[in-house]
Amino acid sequence: MNCATDANNCSDNSAKLGQLSECLLKLNSLWQVKAFDCQQLPWSEQFPCLAAKVWAIADTDIEALDVAQGALVSALLPSLMQDMQQLGMKIDGLAAMLSTSTNGDVSLTRPEPKPFEPHAVEIGLSDTELSHFGAHIKGRKWQQITAFSAHIPKGNPIVEWCAGKGHLGRYIAKTHQVKVSSLEWQQSLCEQGQQFADKWQLPQQFHCVDVFNLANSTLGANPLSSEQHAIALHACGDLHVRLLELAAQANTKQISFSPCCYHLIQANYYQPLSHAAKNSGLKLSRHDLQLPLQQSVIANDKQQALRHQEIAWRLGFDSLQRDISGNDRYLPIPSVKRSQLSASFSDFCYWAGAQKQVNIGAVTDFDAYLAQGVARQRLTQRIDLVAHLFRHALEQWLLLDRMCFLQQQGYQVTMVEFCANEITPRNWLIQAEKLT
Repeated sequence: MNCATDANNCSDNSAKLGQLSECLLKLNSLWQVKAFDCQQLPWSEQFPCLAAKVWAIADTDIEALDVAQGALVSALLPSLMQDMQQLGMKIDGLAAMLSTSTNGDVSLTRPEPKPFEPHAVEIGLSDTELSHFGAHIKGRKWQQITAFSAHIPKGNPIVEWCAGKGHLGRYIAKTHQVKVSSLEWQQSLCEQGQQFADKWQLPQQFHCVDVFNLANSTLGANPLSSEQHAIALHACGDLHVRLLELAAQANTKQISFSPCCYHLIQANYYQPLSHAAKNSGLKLSRHDLQLPLQQSVIANDKQQALRHQEIAWRLGFDSLQRDISGNDRYLPIPSVKRSQLSASFSDFCYWAGAQKQVNIGAVTDFDAYLAQGVARQRLTQRIDLVAHLFRHALEQWLLLDRMCFLQQQGYQVTMVEFCANEITPRNWLIQAEKLT
């Protein structure tokens, strides 16, 4: 392995992370925002062309724009660029950083993902075995498992991180004929997974362990060792960060992981991993970290109407409670049953008030508050639409932070899309191999 080449890659990724940091910091007022707290576009004075553009978009067109990042960038970027020009603000490569296009993408060099063909990757299993291995696993999850596994080379023993029932580890144990250690903190899941592994005589062993509290673990202070391949499919937030830290300490030979749910962290704010991210000046709350996960799926007309109604009703009640209590911040309420949306808005408000100890009293003008809710629902749609311009850029920043950290620890690092976006939007696979 050419260490000089890898040092160049590390420098390149740090530079890319720096470019993204500049973009996210300069335009943070557009995406570091809580839409439900707002009574108007919070950035309209600074970005008047963009404000005019989003209000010119028909309500019926927003969903289709939101689901397609390329279309969203094409629709909003010209107006944003007009405002930036008036402000004397310039960000090189902005279009590429916001877009998911591979052409000229400044944030990452993205190798073409391997084609996903279920029958091609499900090798080594008979039809009977396939039916048993895929039983009780939802179709898309099974597709994720087989696609992820296709990128795992045979060789080193596997450590399956956050294993659950061990579906991924079980599949790899069978198809790769390799020893798998599955780590999971829920005892019941470990027991179910071990029963299946024993029934099929698979080289898979479960370990019930809390990876955040290893003091009394039978696996010791670090469950990883050097001659292993640690894998994690959609390990959330701090869980996959913990994997990277322990793997680096143990000099684990290979790491393959797909990050998910960046906001599920113990601290109030994101703790950067790499030098470049630590020096970026970017401060990310848990709310900010949810942005990459906010990708719409076009619903049918009925589902879309119900979702819009629920949001309008929530915001209508919020306007009411603000007038009653003087609380000028959004008041979240519990989950709403679909049947409640068939009742009246006034019934909904009395229910919500009871849930949050807000005394509604003898309010008579519920129609006015419902109208406020509808208006705020239209507003939040547009605030979120603009914020979603930056969901790709923020995710790339988070991914690069992980890549740069691993490179600092002496790993050669690559990243691919392991499956189609339609199977899961969280389809990035980072793979690291310890340099010798």
